[in-house]
Amino acid sequence: MIANYGYKDGSGEYFISIDTDKCDGCGDCVGACPYGVLITGEDPNDPFREEPVAMVSEDHRKKIKYSCAPCKPVSDRPPLPCVAACGSGAIEHSW
Repeated sequence: MIANYGYKDGSGEYFISIDTDKCDGCGDCVGACPYGVLITGEDPNDPFREEPVAMVSEDHRKKIKYSCAPCKPVSDRPPLPCVAACGSGAIEHSW
C-alpha cells in the first residue's frame, strides 16, 4: 500500500509517498533525514503487520514543503538523503 503524507495547496502538491509493501522498517531513512521528518513505528493502516514501517512524524505532516526544502535538489544534484538511504526504494517525493 502507498501511504501519502503531506498536503496540497495553491502552490502545489507536497507529499512524501512510502510504499509500505517495500518498506522493511530498517530506519536508514530516519538516520539520513537531517530534519527529523521521518520516523519508524507501527503501521497505522495495517495493525496486523509485525515489522515497523517508515512514516512522516506528526509534527512535519503539515509543513513538509518547508521541512524538506533544504534537501530538495535545485538541478542536477543527487537524490534526497532519505530517498538515497532507502535500499528498498520505498520512498518518493512528489515535487
